[in-house]
Amino acid sequence: MSKKLPPDVLAYFRQQGAKGGRIGGRRALETMSPEARVARAKKAAAAAVAARKRAAKKTKRKAGE
Repeated sequence: MSKKLPPDVLAYFRQQGAKGGRIGGRRALETMSPEARVARAKKAAAAAVAARKRAAKKTKRKAGE
């Protein structure tokens, strides 16, 4: 069984993870080719549209109850 980590250790891990996350996106854009950046942007845009559609369906269902 796994044990819970102490709060100070969790805070440290959280801080380190956030630090890496901030670096990750910027570093990825520096090293990506323009074509890869376009593909990533298209995928993100498609995901955003899908999320909006899901939210609209959920709202529509609630209104029709």
